[in-house]
Amino acid sequence: MAKCCIVTGKKTTVGNNVSHSNIKTKRKLFPNLQKKRLKNPATGRTVTVTISTRGLRTLHKWDREGKVYDLTALK
Repeated sequence: MAKCCIVTGKKTTVGNNVSHSNIKTKRKLFPNLQKKRLKNPATGRTVTVTISTRGLRTLHKWDREGKVYDLTALK
């Protein structure tokens, strides 16, 4: 599974764990990615995509507004 959202482009970032004594060690910050089977409105076919939960909300918003998009073009 790719670690990147097809809608928002969110991906793994790097940060620090900071202890009480202010010692810093590297850590990874992962986005909330889900593997979903969604119907592509452009073709009518079902496509499996890796999408963040924020990106899923964006797709629902686009559906409400009647915006035309293609899931395969977003990849």
